[in-house]
Amino acid sequence: MDRPVIGITMGDPAGIGPEIILKALKNNELYSKCKPLVIGNAAILEKADQIVNTGLKMNVVEVAEEGKYCHGAIDVVDIPGINISEIKLGHISGEAGRASYKAIEKAVELAKSKSIGAIATAPINKEAIKAAKIDFIGHTEMLAGLTGTADPLTMFQVGNLRVFFLSRHVSLKKACDLVTSDRIIDYVTRLENALRMLGVDRRKIAIAGLNPHSGEHGLFGDEEIREIEPTVDLLRARGIDVDGPIAADSVYYLALKGKYDSVLSLYHDQGHIATKMVDFERTISLTIGLPFLRTSVDHGTAFDIAGKGVASSVSMEEAIKLAVIYGHKYST
Repeated sequence: MDRPVIGITMGDPAGIGPEIILKALKNNELYSKCKPLVIGNAAILEKADQIVNTGLKMNVVEVAEEGKYCHGAIDVVDIPGINISEIKLGHISGEAGRASYKAIEKAVELAKSKSIGAIATAPINKEAIKAAKIDFIGHTEMLAGLTGTADPLTMFQVGNLRVFFLSRHVSLKKACDLVTSDRIIDYVTRLENALRMLGVDRRKIAIAGLNPHSGEHGLFGDEEIREIEPTVDLLRARGIDVDGPIAADSVYYLALKGKYDSVLSLYHDQGHIATKMVDFERTISLTIGLPFLRTSVDHGTAFDIAGKGVASSVSMEEAIKLAVIYGHKYST
């Protein structure tokens, strides 16, 4: 199989994104798997390399076909018009937010035209995006808006543990209100299809409980009895292999050990904590339901260490590898 072109967005230039991309692309192994194409500002990347000292050369291209894709040179689709003087490492700024958004916008354009096979994203900062007056709260919302996709799925993978989320960036109170039968039916149906798109042969799904011990039959919370249990019966009748609710303090462990192929987490932190405690650096986020596959590091911009050259590139490398593994299956 030909090496796919993987678009790698720069992330917030005031954070560790440029550093971890440079460090990742110093790894020759990635070039044996794919053709990495960085999408960002070349001058910012060159400045970052003064910190991490990879010695890699920038090859600025206008289209993906111009890339060299050989170890030692980083192919970059340059995003011009960024005022670098307004960007300070470790600090929030509207210009940094604009730079990160422009890179994502260009990556989507390339993915939609099939110039790249998938997108792997470095971290952005939500406050910087807001300061740039961009009307999206995060990566997933941006990608959905730029592609006209309604409510794409988020999946975390670490090892063989796959976790989907019934809700993402909402308050805990609102997340509880979103645990409804109709929403669970919609998400589990799409989740099962997403696993099929990723090439997962067995698709046994578990739904996590919302309350401690899944409510102990209504002793403390009735969402399990009222919304989840009847819905599981209905989904099974439709031929979907699903169990639940299963107490959240055990379901992720059971899935990690292979009993389930995926878990539907009922709110943001429930699944985030479970996956990141397995292996923080190798927990990778996937956005599924877009016209292309997107993978991402699952950590933030780390402003506290930006510019120090100490940020690990492991998560960035893993995000690129998963984009290769799943990207081909996703697009066929």
